[in-house]
Amino acid sequence: MGKRVAIIGAGVSGLASIRACLEEGLQPTCFERSDGIGGLWKYSDHEEEGRASIYQSVFTNSCKEMMCFPDFPYPDDYPNYMHNTEVQKYLNMFAQKKNLLKYIQFETMVTSIKKHANFSVTGQWDIVTEKNGNQESSVFDAVLICSGHHVYPNLPLDSFSGLEKFQGNYIHSREYKGPEGFKGKKVLVIGLGNSASDIAVELSHTASQVFISTRSGSWIMSRVWEDGYPWDMVYITRFRNFLWNCLPNFVSDWLYVKRMNSRFKHENYGLTPSNGSLRKEPVFNDELPARIICGAISIKPDIREFTETSVVFQDGTEFGPIDLVIFATGYGYAYPFLDDSIIKSRNNEVTLYKGIFPPPLEKPTMAVIGLVQSLGAAIPTTDLQARWAAKVIAGSCALPSFSEMMDDIDEKMGKKLKWFGQSQTLQTDYITYMDEIASFIGTKPNILWLFLTDPKLAVEVYFGPCSPYQFRLTGPGKWDGARNAILTQWDRTVKPTRTRIICGAQRPQPFFHLLKILSLSVLFLAFLLMY
Repeated sequence: MGKRVAIIGAGVSGLASIRACLEEGLQPTCFERSDGIGGLWKYSDHEEEGRASIYQSVFTNSCKEMMCFPDFPYPDDYPNYMHNTEVQKYLNMFAQKKNLLKYIQFETMVTSIKKHANFSVTGQWDIVTEKNGNQESSVFDAVLICSGHHVYPNLPLDSFSGLEKFQGNYIHSREYKGPEGFKGKKVLVIGLGNSASDIAVELSHTASQVFISTRSGSWIMSRVWEDGYPWDMVYITRFRNFLWNCLPNFVSDWLYVKRMNSRFKHENYGLTPSNGSLRKEPVFNDELPARIICGAISIKPDIREFTETSVVFQDGTEFGPIDLVIFATGYGYAYPFLDDSIIKSRNNEVTLYKGIFPPPLEKPTMAVIGLVQSLGAAIPTTDLQARWAAKVIAGSCALPSFSEMMDDIDEKMGKKLKWFGQSQTLQTDYITYMDEIASFIGTKPNILWLFLTDPKLAVEVYFGPCSPYQFRLTGPGKWDGARNAILTQWDRTVKPTRTRIICGAQRPQPFFHLLKILSLSVLFLAFLLMY
């Protein structure tokens, strides 16, 4: 009989973990405190304690071909970028198709996870759950934590001078649900991430004035790229990733900035990152530039201080009287049911091997799924994480020693700080990370072998988008439909937009586009050598 595995949360990570456990012959039991699956994508018109919360108008920033489970494409007629209700329907379809619902205990909250008395020998955990006011204690052989990191809002009130005397209202973006009730109001949004941009744009259609205060700026990108194709299908390719990693850092930095500025002239509107890493992750919003240029939204620098009715910015300008301040200042990560020392094993920082395994444990029977953030989509990332974690728990994969894991964490942290900046330590490069995890479980695509045995597929895998199907092509968990899914991914991309055919659609040519980028870098190097 397989080991008993407790899974905390039935969102994207939880569903991926249930399926991964079943594939490895384990016995999963998933505890979900709400009445349904979906996690972040399960919209509610009110906040629920201990659960992620989104606003009604949320759309995805990753397209359907790049954010599906690797063996379960979205329906052909789904739009490329989906409303949260469509993602929720997809997750329900996946759970039903894979027969996952019977492993979930709904409206059940996990209140405590502690090491069993003989943990050093068995690796078991004592788990206390609560349902309808009744508590129950059980022993599990392993635990997969899938509760996400959009639950506990970061509200840095102490960082804003004079806020204690401000007479207006303020909320965290977690509390925002829609623009109703904001007509004619003056609103200040603090932050320039995806939520801040979405909320500011939505409010700019009803509020009388909307200001965005940003400390360091952001790259603002469109979901729609060359020839109308989704940004991530054009941008996230293996060839581009290989080229980027081969170029000297100063050249790739220059090309990155040039590429970002080619999409939108940020410097005219105060959006360009002004400090930290210029390679910080972009924000996706198709309407923000238009709202700025029309004067519906104003971009301002960091806040110097609050007064009773207004705010003074670092450039000396003042905005007021303010009706509402929205802190779009992100989230912290916390696991109130678990001893902090297990996850935050050093300097009160989350220290996880490959963003998954706590190194100090005597037995590798706990994993955190879905905590890392990458430029790619969360669904395929969590799917691969869960597959690896399930194999480690089942005993078919082994982890290195404690010292080796800590050395790897230190090395990766240094690279992240250099690339993404101090505030983005959960960020990671998508393709590099996915390939690394896939190599541990034997599912990383062998590009050279593909070119020798299936050139048509190899060209699509290497020069086309690094879509999730690639990680079910070979090895454990191989999906027979992966090859066809890769070769037909562009057809599914154009399907929802092709209501009438006026000419043949021209597919992106990433190889030739990247050759142009390489030529630019060579010319740039030649110029430097000349002078």
